[in-house]
Amino acid sequence: MVKGNQSFVFESKPVIISSATVGGPLEAEGPLSEDIDILHDDPYIGQDSFEKAEKLMLEQAATKALEKAGVSKYDVGIFISGDLINQIISSSFAARTIGIPYLGIYGACSSSMEGLTIAASFVDGQKVKYVLTGACSHNNCAEKQYRYPNEYGAQKPPTSQWTVTGAGACLLASEGKGPKVTAATVGRIVDMGLTDPFNMGAAMAPAAVDTIEAHLRDLGIEPDYYDIIVTGDLGAVGHKIALDKFKEDGINIDEKKFMDCGMMIYDREKQPQVFAGGSGCASSAVTVYGHLLKKMREGHIKKMLAVATGALHSPLSYQQKESIPCIAHAVAIEM
Repeated sequence: MVKGNQSFVFESKPVIISSATVGGPLEAEGPLSEDIDILHDDPYIGQDSFEKAEKLMLEQAATKALEKAGVSKYDVGIFISGDLINQIISSSFAARTIGIPYLGIYGACSSSMEGLTIAASFVDGQKVKYVLTGACSHNNCAEKQYRYPNEYGAQKPPTSQWTVTGAGACLLASEGKGPKVTAATVGRIVDMGLTDPFNMGAAMAPAAVDTIEAHLRDLGIEPDYYDIIVTGDLGAVGHKIALDKFKEDGINIDEKKFMDCGMMIYDREKQPQVFAGGSGCASSAVTVYGHLLKKMREGHIKKMLAVATGALHSPLSYQQKESIPCIAHAVAIEM
């Protein structure tokens, strides 16, 4: 059911019956490592390229999610996934292996919640019984494509962020036990004219605020309706900008309840190489599908608004001196 201008309420409340996450070496050293199902100490994961390693992590997350639920891939109607590599080859090549009918999506780092929104729509519309959705990213792949290969040793400013090496997947069903997807808000493009690929948090923060405010407005609720509102990868810089913007707009959000996956997945004091925090599709996929859904299942969180943020630029648009258009998609999850 449509609510307001940008939101949907899922009347059947599709259930996340299982979820699984995979992480790389730096994620294994981070504060959420215990909530990641599969950890790797080699960024290549035994493959001969970082791109193949990223694909493998998505395959592992998807397979693990199905295994946890005890559901055969032959019973799953659709697999929805996205990533950051050109032409989303990690998702498409993983889908080749998984063998489930596939919809590839691209929302940059917002892909996890974009996929979850589409998945919930299919289940809510009674089109299929099960939908598997996921997202992945790899630090070495993202640096190579968008900035400079890590092997170059290029210097980075304090505003830069570390692309999370990992993958997350969740399985939605029309019935069962687990957190329920109750509503979603599809974001609008917000472009503040920023052009610096080393300051993604500042570029994406206005989009996160715009989507959260639209969600609250469309559903007629206050921020304290949720136990936690978590963004995907604003990092320390974007998180502060978002808080300042909420205050400016008269939105009263409890700072203790407003969190960011990119700030949660790493310990910035012990892992200074991440600078302002984590980013990438896996930032929200690993944190939400792993740590936060576990907290919900344990009863620590009852209502969560997960807002994945994405910068929709490319090397080509950057070379043409275009600014960075950004977007954020919000999904309400409740026990």
